[in-house]
Amino acid sequence: MPARNFPIRRLAEDAAHVLDRGRWPGVLPPVAQVLDQGLDLTPATIFVGENGSGKSTLVEAIALAYGLSPEGGSTGARHSTRSTESVLADHLQLVRNAGATRRGYFLRAETMHGFFTYLEKNPSTSGPDISFHDMSHGESFLELAVDRFRGRGLWVLDEPESALSFAGCLSLLAVLKDLLAEGSSQVIMSTHSPVLAALPGAQILEVGPWGLRQQEWSDLDLVSNWRSFLDSPERYLRHL
Repeated sequence: MPARNFPIRRLAEDAAHVLDRGRWPGVLPPVAQVLDQGLDLTPATIFVGENGSGKSTLVEAIALAYGLSPEGGSTGARHSTRSTESVLADHLQLVRNAGATRRGYFLRAETMHGFFTYLEKNPSTSGPDISFHDMSHGESFLELAVDRFRGRGLWVLDEPESALSFAGCLSLLAVLKDLLAEGSSQVIMSTHSPVLAALPGAQILEVGPWGLRQQEWSDLDLVSNWRSFLDSPERYLRHL
């Protein structure tokens, strides 16, 4: 197996389309860091951080620059309700590994209801359709991942835990772990879940006002905060 057989090995700024650092999203420290310094990716990269830190902005831009639909789906999906994505994808250069697949899929929990309607109106030509609307939010999200995340590809996920229980997060981890084990896939994910952040072998990037910093799972603020709360929830609740 080639050492670099996953789709994207590096992010960089497109020299022909430089983004004004005084314009959103260039003002976000992690975005500016990626544009100024570039970012090397591994077969699995996970972005964690607080709301508004910029992790979803980065994940969305990678998906769009790769050619995936901004509201979910593959490179062939054209589902769109209301355009809210940033301009970052227009300024981002993806440095691909030679010979790697160009297949991929983007899952984002916040747009799944509309995306399932799009799938109903555009049935599959290669197999039986799944009635996602007849399932719970979490069940449909997992079923879509199992059904569409197959073989080689770039699998991009934006905060999937919002649809999933603890057991559902573990089930999704199993799907992603198996894909990575095949050696030709890549996972890029933003998450608030310490469970999903524990994806084996993943490069974890903590996103915040400092930009991006690589961290071990056990050293993440996300993990320490959850541990503290679960150990003594009353310490937090009395200050609400």
